[in-house]
Amino acid sequence: MSDLVGDGTPVVGRSWTRFVVFAVIIGLVVTLLGYRLYTMQISNTGPNVSVDANANDVLEAIPSSRGLIYDRNGRQLVANLPTFEVVVRPGDVPFSQRDAVVAQLSTLLQLPQSEIVADLDSGAGDRFNPVRLASDVPTDVAQTIAEEHLSLPGVEVNAVPVRDYLDGPLVSQIVGYEGAVTQADLDDPALADENYQLNDLIGKTGVENTFENVLRGTYGVQQVERDAQGQDIRVVQTIKQPQPGDSLELTIDTDIQQQAQTAMDWAIQAAGLKRGVVIVMNPQTGEVLAMVSLPTYDDNLFADGISNADYQALLTDPNRPLLNFAINEQYPPGSTYKLVTGTGALADGDITPTSLVQTKTFLTVGADQTKFYDWNHWYSFNGIGGFHDCNAQSTCQWGPGGIDITQGFANSSDTFFYQLSQMLGADRLAYWAKQFGFGAPTGIALPAEASGIVPDNAWKENLFNQGMFPGEVLQAGIGQGYDSATPLQVLNAYAALANGGNLYVPQIVHRILGPDGSVVQDFQPQLIRQLPVDPSVLETMRVAARAVLTSGHTWNLVDLPLMFGGKTGTAEFGVRNADGSLPFHSWFVAFVPDFTAGHEGDITKPDSQLAVLAFAYDSNTQGDVATEVVKYFLQLHYALIDPQTGQLGDWRLPRLLKSNGFAN
Repeated sequence: MSDLVGDGTPVVGRSWTRFVVFAVIIGLVVTLLGYRLYTMQISNTGPNVSVDANANDVLEAIPSSRGLIYDRNGRQLVANLPTFEVVVRPGDVPFSQRDAVVAQLSTLLQLPQSEIVADLDSGAGDRFNPVRLASDVPTDVAQTIAEEHLSLPGVEVNAVPVRDYLDGPLVSQIVGYEGAVTQADLDDPALADENYQLNDLIGKTGVENTFENVLRGTYGVQQVERDAQGQDIRVVQTIKQPQPGDSLELTIDTDIQQQAQTAMDWAIQAAGLKRGVVIVMNPQTGEVLAMVSLPTYDDNLFADGISNADYQALLTDPNRPLLNFAINEQYPPGSTYKLVTGTGALADGDITPTSLVQTKTFLTVGADQTKFYDWNHWYSFNGIGGFHDCNAQSTCQWGPGGIDITQGFANSSDTFFYQLSQMLGADRLAYWAKQFGFGAPTGIALPAEASGIVPDNAWKENLFNQGMFPGEVLQAGIGQGYDSATPLQVLNAYAALANGGNLYVPQIVHRILGPDGSVVQDFQPQLIRQLPVDPSVLETMRVAARAVLTSGHTWNLVDLPLMFGGKTGTAEFGVRNADGSLPFHSWFVAFVPDFTAGHEGDITKPDSQLAVLAFAYDSNTQGDVATEVVKYFLQLHYALIDPQTGQLGDWRLPRLLKSNGFAN
């Protein structure tokens, strides 16, 4: 019926106009829908998948085989095992069959239906991309699903390699693991050109992460024909062959890694430690020979697709096994930091190797006369206290007289280094700390390395709008207060001492190898800086490090038939216990002069081939448990035996609870 004006006359023009507008709208809608269909099926807007003009022909990615990982001696650490995975293309699952498909898959894969539904819905962004439902599927289950493809539209079974971490927990913190690619990964601009698919795996931690672009290789492309249920019928043509990934040869020596882990495992059991670190390095190159962080985890849990229960157990563990405590966390370095203070005072000319400094039971600072005690808290009979009258072997009597840098370092006198800190001041102390690499990541090729903290006046003014107080300068000189460092930073600083002043980037990868075993890249020592000090300064500090062992301060190391130098450290933290004491971490770092044929094992020479550090979190024993860990490691590494019996006698075993006082 046509519209009428007031007198009943039909209005034909208005109806025609409405018809034209309606037709235009319909045309626009059809055009937009057609364009969307084109982009989804023809123009290859989804990652790595496109549909040819022939509706049954599609382009698919051909995954590349992932490179392997070896230790420095060619021992294989990671393998690729053939296995089956089940994936689904949500857009190929008819809604009318969805519930039946989910129920059948739940029974076959032993997965909750809710989990499968969540996976189906996760493909909402592009419903024709495959979504992984299960990995490492048993062969009989995979065969059943493949045979039931008519009742399981959109479901595919693929033969894929899965990572097998052959040494599991021994190197998990270093090697890391793969995990499913996330939307955040796909949105990462750095990965924009890598053509990752929604069901891809990507390195999440360790060298699996930092060398992802090396290990992954390059995907190929093939054209396949599919049936009406979306199942591949045949490969029409291979457009681009996949290129396998390169392999990594690490600097890690698994024998040394095992020795280091054995030593720390013993300490965890004997001393009740919750966390600990052992790192071994070649000071001449910066190569990391071992890096143990305990507690650890088994990266094979992730290779097969970790269960939610297992993952939550790792996440909620108060001892945080997923963290690599060698680099991911930072702690007060304690007396190991006295290397910085002593070197700085010598290099700046504040003292000479023979200068004597009077030590006391405590120093007083500020108008309120705050007392800063030496670590032993002892008074001598004349009330002076401190360390005095030390002989050439750094054996001290309690009486008047100063001590030199060798004796101060050997006995780790706090009041000695308080006074050196006052001579240097906050900014020069910070300068020398940064020269040794503190306050910045070392640059090791592992993810999430902490920077540490080196306090100076500018740093404190930026945070607190005031400079460093005199007492804070004293604390900074002995590695307390605001100071913090990673275990790797501490070891790297002592490696620079041991090699004559070369601060290197710690290396974790020795070589990159092509699929045919050829060397693609051979890593060379990477110098950060040469310390701006006269070689004689570092020689003085190496001699002082040797006196740490011969002075009796580290009584439990004196009987080792091995020439080496080192430094203890005790770092207080946290809240005071009921007796008023603070919990503490313990450190010990050592370096061994070259004593191979033609070398004398001379501590004055910068030729050490091995440096080792142990860090014990929240120590609960007298003495420095970290020294016992290093002792045990050195005994294992050098196969030391009882010279009387030729056997591994009791003399060589670490002894934790027989200390003559708290180490520093």
